[in-house]
Amino acid sequence: MRSATRRSTVQWVDTDAAGIHHNTLVNRLVEAAEAQLVQHAGLDLGAYFPVTPRVRFEADYEAPLFFSQEVTTTLSVAAVGTSSLTYEFEIWGEAFDGHHRRRAAKGRYVVVHLDEADHGAGAASSPWPDEWLSALGDAD
Repeated sequence: MRSATRRSTVQWVDTDAAGIHHNTLVNRLVEAAEAQLVQHAGLDLGAYFPVTPRVRFEADYEAPLFFSQEVTTTLSVAAVGTSSLTYEFEIWGEAFDGHHRRRAAKGRYVVVHLDEADHGAGAASSPWPDEWLSALGDAD
């Protein structure tokens, strides 16, 4: 299955006044890794994101991340169904200000594929296009 690893830095906008990350940072980091994974699979991001809503998201927050800390996000395709896809992720805070590298969050989320012509509110899921299924399910 496909995976992506992305390094980034915690920005001020991602933190509270004490410089500790907001829980929404986790979503932003995994979606950036998802964009990288999809793009490296050869798919068009403009076609992918509008028809792949998140229908389930779960995260275990294990350690804080701090302003200007480097982080590593790893995202993997865990399962591909007829019209759904499950991603698993880990976010690691790199060594920083006397702290060792440690896992900040782990979790998983599910996206579903909607028919491009009918992706409005209440649309039902539809099978993945063959080329997407091949691109997302194959190993790197």
